[in-house]
Amino acid sequence: MNEVTKSIERVQAKLVVMAEDVSPPEILFHIPLLCEEKGIAYGYLSTKKELGHVVRINVASSAIAIEKVGTGNESVLDDVIKKLEEIKK
Repeated sequence: MNEVTKSIERVQAKLVVMAEDVSPPEILFHIPLLCEEKGIAYGYLSTKKELGHVVRINVASSAIAIEKVGTGNESVLDDVIKKLEEIKK
């Protein structure tokens, strides 16, 4: 959580993803507020285990921040961010 918070505060994060099953939920309360303040897209996955698996770290994770995408993947990230914005409306 500390690294995700730092990434947001430094405006290095391009996308933040949080798990919905974090306990206690208060751990994540500041993340959406910071993201909105800094103009960073954010979204949720169902479980910490799923989030860890998706980013291939093989451990459960409460939140992740994507700072850099591989060459040629900018359009994929842009598409994900657009979809998240559509969902929020």
